[in-house]
Amino acid sequence: MVISMTKKKKGDWIKKLLKVIVIVYLLLILCQLVDDVYVRIGTTHKITVPDEWNLIVVNRWNELPENYSVELTELSNGQKVDSRIYSALQEMFDAARVEGIYPVVREGYRTAGEQQEILDTKIQAYINQGYSRMRAKKTAKERVALPGTSEHQLGIAVDINADRSKCSNEEVYTWLFENAYKYGFILRYPLEKQEITGIEYEPWHYRYVGVEAAREIYEQQICLEEYME
Repeated sequence: MVISMTKKKKGDWIKKLLKVIVIVYLLLILCQLVDDVYVRIGTTHKITVPDEWNLIVVNRWNELPENYSVELTELSNGQKVDSRIYSALQEMFDAARVEGIYPVVREGYRTAGEQQEILDTKIQAYINQGYSRMRAKKTAKERVALPGTSEHQLGIAVDINADRSKCSNEEVYTWLFENAYKYGFILRYPLEKQEITGIEYEPWHYRYVGVEAAREIYEQQICLEEYME
């Protein structure tokens, strides 16, 4: 009788343990779903997709338009950009070189698959630093856009650095900040605009919006979301 009661208690304990494991697992899944939704929710309301291709807003609250397609031009270093911005980009770079500044496009167009690879790499990097997988994913998503919410998928945004053999990144960033608007490009993620753009300050990330819009954004010291609203 004592043995049968002991087995019964042991069986009940195992059942309770299994229930706890299932509940914890479900909570983890729920946290992940909430985390995925969080990156698309904020105080900034959704912006209607404009007719002008150069003014499309893509951020954590506004995904890439459905069926979006782009014709690409390949640069000398293998990076690609929307063919419609190629001449303006080339003109801007030529003007910079005349002044002894030598910019290069480090990142141009990305596919959704390439964006996912960057996100996965960032997640793994945090895991390697000792983060839990959940914390690594959450932290990575604060630094890297989810596929479908990255401007690089538009083809009209570029990350610009320096030819380090000829000048510094700081020189390139300073020149771009003072001159890019003349060629239709804006500093996409300015200082003190993170709550609106969803992205921290990136002095290398420039986005084509056209000369008229770029001049207004530059003169008013606003970001694209504010301009469109």
